[in-house]
Amino acid sequence: MVSVDIVQIPNRSLFRQPEVCEIAQVQPYVLRSWEAEFPDLGVAKTAGGPRVYRRADLERVLRIKHLLFVEGLTLAGARRRLADEDPGSNGDATPLDDLLTSDARERIRTVHQTLRELAAMLARAPGASMEGSEFELVAAPARAKRAPAVKVKATASVKAKKSKKR
Repeated sequence: MVSVDIVQIPNRSLFRQPEVCEIAQVQPYVLRSWEAEFPDLGVAKTAGGPRVYRRADLERVLRIKHLLFVEGLTLAGARRRLADEDPGSNGDATPLDDLLTSDARERIRTVHQTLRELAAMLARAPGASMEGSEFELVAAPARAKRAPAVKVKATASVKAKKSKKR
């Protein structure tokens, strides 16, 4: 396989979609269209989490970009070239679970559970009982209306004082 400019890729094993788009300098819709055209691109999605890409996926995205924009190949031509260069690339893919530490998996589970609880709270009908819940939805208190301003007519003594000042 022709080497991709590795210098610009951070030394990590997982990347989020915005990071891949920034490194490859492509828009998210372009990346998603390439995922549809290249099913072996290897997009992994954590359980209920964001799309993540392995380092090999990012290198493949950079290679696809090079084939399309620099060499001028069509998507079909790029697909054939990639198949010719590396026919057995899917066999060495590392599962996402192997890349995450147990601490990261536990944090993801905690966040996922919290989001489920919040979604369940928001799905309840307004005014429904939330017994045993840590939170309670309360309507904001109504604001008191201000009384309209009342004009008071000046008395004769006030008028006299005003005329003396002039």
